Amino acid sequence: MTTTIPTDIAEAAAALRENGGEARAGGTDVMARANAGLAAGPFTDLARVRALGGIAWGADGGARIGATATIAEIASDPLLAAAYPALTATARALATPQVRAVGTLGGNLLQRNRCWYFRNPAFSCHQDGGDGCPARAGDHRNGTVFDTAPCVAPHPSSMALALLVYDAEVVVAGADGAESAPRPARDLYDAADPTRDHVLAPGELLTGVLLPPPSPGETAAYRRATARSRAEWPLVEAVARVVREDGAVTRVAVAAGGVARTPMRLAAVEDALSDGPAPSDAADAVAGIPGQCTPLPGTAHKAELMRGTVLDVLERALA
Repeated sequence: MTTTIPTDIAEAAAALRENGGEARAGGTDVMARANAGLAAGPFTDLARVRALGGIAWGADGGARIGATATIAEIASDPLLAAAYPALTATARALATPQVRAVGTLGGNLLQRNRCWYFRNPAFSCHQDGGDGCPARAGDHRNGTVFDTAPCVAPHPSSMALALLVYDAEVVVAGADGAESAPRPARDLYDAADPTRDHVLAPGELLTGVLLPPPSPGETAAYRRATARSRAEWPLVEAVARVVREDGAVTRVAVAAGGVARTPMRLAAVEDALSDGPAPSDAADAVAGIPGQCTPLPGTAHKAELMRGTVLDVLERALA
């Protein structure tokens, strides 16, 4: 497999444009797929593109995090923890220390799903050019609980949840290396397209994430429900942030993952808590979640698991 090692964004964009293939940063997902025969390259290695890394603060108090900033860097940054506690709480819970040390923000946002049919070369599905979803009639116990798309593999990005609750934006460089205007982070994903896990076109390069000015008095919580205590992909995960002013709750934002083709903001839950909630109100706000789900035969258990996970993060963020 051919690897190009550019040193700036323009070179990286040119390599992707001319060579095709994939960008590679930490490589925790790309190389796993390559070893399984699901990613043949060529690869554009981003490790030496310094402009893609780091954390910078704007005059308005908001932050820009480079696409190749590692999860460990985000998790351990005290300024980010003070300004965006939902973001750092999510980062601290990911994977293992070894993966967090090399895995990047961009890689987490753009990684491929973990469906075992997609990851097994013996099967064909929408994601690898096929015309069906073998998980639907097969083993889909880890699949979506909102059956709204042809593919039933949940999106695996935990960091996307945290970006959603901050209404963060992403910056993307086109094939010419020029950055486009920022776009909402939620627009990285489209459940209607079963062939891929994000919407970036071939040759486009995610360069950074923009977070708005922080809100004083914010509290947050993150939780993932897993089948084992360490190094496991979540069955359901949720993150919540609560903003207070003069002691009164003025905003609640909550998102869930592991349940749909794209990371989800839970607008109905947020609306139920929009009028100055107390911690005791959280149970009422999440009570309707199971009834809103449209699970597959093998994922019915995740509806109640989702309710409990969302309730947990809300109670801890509100307390």
